[in-house]
Amino acid sequence: MKSRLLSFAVLAFIATCLSCPAPTQAADDLPSPDGKPADMSKKVQVFIIMGQSNTLEMGKVKGDKEGSLEYAVKNENLYPFMVDESGNWTKRQDVRNVHVMGSGGPDKTSVRRNDWLTVSGSKIGIETGIGHQLGNALDAPVLILKSSIGNRSLGWDLLPPGSPSYEYELEVKNRQTKEVERKTYVYAGYGQSPDKWEKGTEPKPITWKAGVQYDGDIARAKDVLKELDEFYPGAAGYEIAGFLWWQGDKDRYNEGHAAMYEKNLNHLIAALRRDFDAPEAKFVCATLGQTSKENASGNEKMILDAMFAISNPEKYPALKGDVATVYTHPISMGSASNAHYGGNAKTYMNVGLAMGKAMVELLQGE
Repeated sequence: MKSRLLSFAVLAFIATCLSCPAPTQAADDLPSPDGKPADMSKKVQVFIIMGQSNTLEMGKVKGDKEGSLEYAVKNENLYPFMVDESGNWTKRQDVRNVHVMGSGGPDKTSVRRNDWLTVSGSKIGIETGIGHQLGNALDAPVLILKSSIGNRSLGWDLLPPGSPSYEYELEVKNRQTKEVERKTYVYAGYGQSPDKWEKGTEPKPITWKAGVQYDGDIARAKDVLKELDEFYPGAAGYEIAGFLWWQGDKDRYNEGHAAMYEKNLNHLIAALRRDFDAPEAKFVCATLGQTSKENASGNEKMILDAMFAISNPEKYPALKGDVATVYTHPISMGSASNAHYGGNAKTYMNVGLAMGKAMVELLQGE
């Protein structure tokens, strides 16, 4: 009984963590996959995951202690759709799971995943929950396409095209006098280098530039779509249906980047839609799990506020019905984004299910 109550509690959190209030199928109602393929006469619905390391596979699968996926399913009775009657991991035949990764530009790319959505290996990521929600809601074939790598910031590495440079004043300690003084810095716009320089000085470019990871991640995703039949056999074309974004950890260490997070996020949505020729694609953003509405401060508060601002129809009426923000603090099982939430599989399942639920609601116009 205790584990069943825990199951309901976790799923209730998922139902209440979304910024869009309309109800849809909750995680406890998700049926087990029937093993049947999707309607292959329809175009593949592509959902692109981007961000930094917490979009990778960080949730541990094996183990007989709290925090592993095995323990959550077998001992806490969570996520019943994840296993079949024999206790084996289920496999969706209507959702492909693809992950391409590389550092910087597209020259070096590795294909980390190209299979039907299931549990294999020692870790899982948010794509598991996202894929189950979307696969259950859509008759069309679904492709979860992840193009991301760790330790990347929106304000620098993933800065979208068209983002201008800007000035920002910081408090800095004088190395000689030890006194704190204020200095104005110029932060790099797209294509510029380095990431910042003191106003009035000449910037000294480095080997990295603003937006280089954005360019690479976009190119890698497009390469998958160019060879779609290799990643979704039998596909009858595709449609970019949505983007899913879980990021912000690196920006929270940089005041200048945190202060511009809202503008950069707004630019990101526009850039993704433009670069994939998908002007109506939906966008779901998830907050950092350790950042609470009640206690947020400093850089983390600026990032949290930015994430909620973009889904506020009063502030961005043009994005009404197209953008949702998932508040992950209530469904994170402890630790923090910089420690990958302790590898707790429930965090990655809960966040993925909540993001998938939000995307379904946007697609259904709820």
